[in-house]
Amino acid sequence: MTQINNEMALEELEETSEPQFKSELIYGLNDKPPVAESFFVAFQHVLAAFVGIITPALLICGALGLDAVNTSYIVSMSLLASGICTFIQCKKIGPVGSGLLSLQGTSFAFLGPIIGVGTATVKGGATPEQALALIFGVCFFGAFVEIILSRFLHLMSKIITPVVSGTVVMIIGLSLIRTGVVSMAGGPRALAANDGSFGSIQNLTLGLSVLLIVVLLTVSNNRFLRMGAIAIGLAIGYLVSIFLGIVNFSVLSSLPWISFPVPFRYGMSFDFAAFLPFILLYVLTAIETVGDLTATSAVSGEPVKGGLYIRRIKGGVLGDGINSLIAAVLNTFPNTTFSQNNGVIQMTGVGSRYVGFYVAGIFAVLGLLPIVGGVFQAMPQPVLGGATTVMFGSIAVAGLNIVSSAGLDRRSMIIVAVSLAMGLGVVYAPEIFADKPPVLKNLFGSSISTGGLTAILLSWLLPHSHSPQPAKIEAAEPVES
Repeated sequence: MTQINNEMALEELEETSEPQFKSELIYGLNDKPPVAESFFVAFQHVLAAFVGIITPALLICGALGLDAVNTSYIVSMSLLASGICTFIQCKKIGPVGSGLLSLQGTSFAFLGPIIGVGTATVKGGATPEQALALIFGVCFFGAFVEIILSRFLHLMSKIITPVVSGTVVMIIGLSLIRTGVVSMAGGPRALAANDGSFGSIQNLTLGLSVLLIVVLLTVSNNRFLRMGAIAIGLAIGYLVSIFLGIVNFSVLSSLPWISFPVPFRYGMSFDFAAFLPFILLYVLTAIETVGDLTATSAVSGEPVKGGLYIRRIKGGVLGDGINSLIAAVLNTFPNTTFSQNNGVIQMTGVGSRYVGFYVAGIFAVLGLLPIVGGVFQAMPQPVLGGATTVMFGSIAVAGLNIVSSAGLDRRSMIIVAVSLAMGLGVVYAPEIFADKPPVLKNLFGSSISTGGLTAILLSWLLPHSHSPQPAKIEAAEPVES
């Protein structure tokens, strides 16, 4: 047994008095399933997380107008980074990582602000590659926010309550729906081309068909179909697109067989005005990670309070920050823990962190093969939009669940109402900041930063009611995304 395993065993002995969730696990956290079983379970985790990992890269590259070769490279690096970061999170290297079966993938929370910063940079006369240099620079330095916060998690809970975090998650989902609908209608390039293809009957029919398939599979009683609903919807839409002759595979011939990572391939630049919204995003990502890791601990039959739990949470958030830093070095976007794998743990009864090593290996191998990124880069925007619109709507519903489970009194309703109004208001009327200084434009031009700051300030300033609290609203079953 390695030194790390010995330390984990001692930690578990320390916490024998802590209550643990009842579970029906076949393999616990530190069990080592046979290779064949480990690979089979790992493959299910890969299927559950794959689309979520590559989708932000596809949407960002599409919005920036990046060519197919660079898009394929960034998609490949997203997969490679997820493999490396998942290994770190599951292995627990020193204080870094949770040591749980927790997958890492590209965060959707950063999607809107990254597209905003990138497109503004391109409109200012920069090339898409120069825009990427700024994005990766901002994300690199922003990762230190989460790294530092990992040491002070016990203080954050007093300010960022479930009402605040749930409201922000709602804003993330609601603000991203526009991105999904634009993709479903043809994508940013079709919108910019103004050639009549944007919103065409063919694009809308294709996108809505994928959306309908995802919805029908999601409500299926078959767990395998539910878990793979988005991947199956994309696959069917892709096949239909090939039949319609709107998929261009010519770019695949120009891709290399193997793609090796080149740190800071696009360089790195920094702008403080662009950096401001990312400070809040990394704070909120840390809170999201705490929730994901708590859920992973619960479904893995591990403690959800006490010393061992706190050390795992702090290590997991620290790993989250360091992994986002690694992702920026590898030319991809911030990483965070994924919640999808908790459903896989429940379904398979396997909570072994050693399965995470197989997941990491699969992602790393896929990331070294540019053909994988090329195939997904060739996917028509309406197909991608049909699936992501459902995903973004699910994010909003997840935020609603968080808020409702905390119980809604008058104070909470005011926080949610004003924060949603302010956050979504800047989406509906972005021209408000057209003539404002860059610092204000970047800080308040993002729905997430505006709504998030509003929620935090109201939670801090509004007095608590001393009247009896209303009964908590039972949260619905979380929507898979």
